[in-house]
Amino acid sequence: MPRVVSLFLPMWPTDRFRRKSGDAAPPPETPLVLIGRDGRRRVVLAADAAAHAAGLRIGMPASKAQALVPGLIVHDAEPDADEIALERLALWALRRYAPIVTADPPDGLVIDTTGADHLHGGEAAMLTDMVDRLAASGLIARAAVADSGGAAHALARFGTRATIVVPAGKTAQAILPLPIAALRLPAATIDSLRRLGFETIADLAGTPRASLALRFGPEPGRRLDQAFGRVSEPIEPIRPEEIVEVRRNFAEPIGAPETIARYTGKLVAELCIDLETRGLGARRLDLLFFRVDNRIEAIRVGTATPVRDTKRMTRLLTDKIETIDPGFGIEQMRLAATVAEPLRAKQTISSLAEAPEPDVSDVIDILANRVGEGRLYRFAPVQSDVPERSVQRIAPMAPDTGEGWPGHWPRPSRLLPRPEPIETVALLPDHPPVTFTWRGVRRRVKRADGPERVFGEWWKRDAELAAVRDYFQVEDENGERYWVFRAGDGEDAATGSHKWFMHGIFG
Repeated sequence: MPRVVSLFLPMWPTDRFRRKSGDAAPPPETPLVLIGRDGRRRVVLAADAAAHAAGLRIGMPASKAQALVPGLIVHDAEPDADEIALERLALWALRRYAPIVTADPPDGLVIDTTGADHLHGGEAAMLTDMVDRLAASGLIARAAVADSGGAAHALARFGTRATIVVPAGKTAQAILPLPIAALRLPAATIDSLRRLGFETIADLAGTPRASLALRFGPEPGRRLDQAFGRVSEPIEPIRPEEIVEVRRNFAEPIGAPETIARYTGKLVAELCIDLETRGLGARRLDLLFFRVDNRIEAIRVGTATPVRDTKRMTRLLTDKIETIDPGFGIEQMRLAATVAEPLRAKQTISSLAEAPEPDVSDVIDILANRVGEGRLYRFAPVQSDVPERSVQRIAPMAPDTGEGWPGHWPRPSRLLPRPEPIETVALLPDHPPVTFTWRGVRRRVKRADGPERVFGEWWKRDAELAAVRDYFQVEDENGERYWVFRAGDGEDAATGSHKWFMHGIFG
């Protein structure tokens, strides 16, 4: 079943203007409107949140808006620039989230995420990431995912939350309470329906289709069918001019997995030739299948490093062919390197005595495309004396950062996600615990080493200006070794609570 995301930018033109203006942009609390022409009149085409709060509305004459709100900031609308910027945003979503993305003018995107959401931790995590990343760039966004583009469009614009995930098969229940304006009907049709007493999609869905068509034509029925997923809405994927892409058309539609796999290999070979000509290697591959019923199926795979190996790329793609539903047949296949990076020639080992360098990138690619690249990582040191801050997650094939952990004091092989409180008997200020109780088990300390004093990072927050920790390596009677610390120096209350915590386990 298809899964479609609608990304809605409620303040798109005004947010884009503020981003373009940068430091010269007016404060967010100052009402801002964009003005354009409707025939011979100058009217409000876009208004930000402050302008809406002041009572300004889309379509209001510009002179009236300026009279109602003293100090109103007025700028000319740039519809062509808005459209170009929306296409750039679609390209960003294409490279980051899914292989099928298109702009949905004037204020949104449509993304077919079927089979791609697991690469981002699931649908809920993916939508949250979209909204958060746009918010960090100064763009207000709302997103919804459902079984149909019409339902996702309606929920993104008329739902009550910033992100909405409709479970598969639950589309009807989710959209029936929404107003009829969510169906993308012309304004005149919506006004006529409201005068007849129709308020929600449920009211309209329960009316005989013939009577609706007789009075309003086929449009209400078509929009209902699109919202409920009875009629598909073809998506024409956006493609940048510089993208490396090859395609194959079929005189007779194909559908057998073996045939799809054979032509996949041929497309990969053609793509590798183009990549070699440009000196590039693929980091992300999108294989699109255009079915005879106007639906598009897609496969997306990524690589840890730039790749131009025909066999390796073919294997990654053919491993996912089982997820493709050919329907009544596939009439076109397109393979694109959505993300490509320079690939330089690498000297191979020529000495018989020199061992070849191990290359695990192939295994990493297979695992990452099965479980999601965000779930595959390795740890790297960070410059920080605070133990929980001295480690970070990086990509499996990321270059060495050059940092290292302190060598004068060993660190435990297992560091707890957060320090856990323990009960101790210890002589202050410099002695290790004699006994401690952790997770309900009392342990007697046989050997100990320490203290290792760790100071707070005062440049991050004032609370750490005087904070210290005294760490001890302790070994109990069973030979098990732990890493514990006391918050504070054991004398001055300003340095910490003087409570004890378990922070790690050695081997």
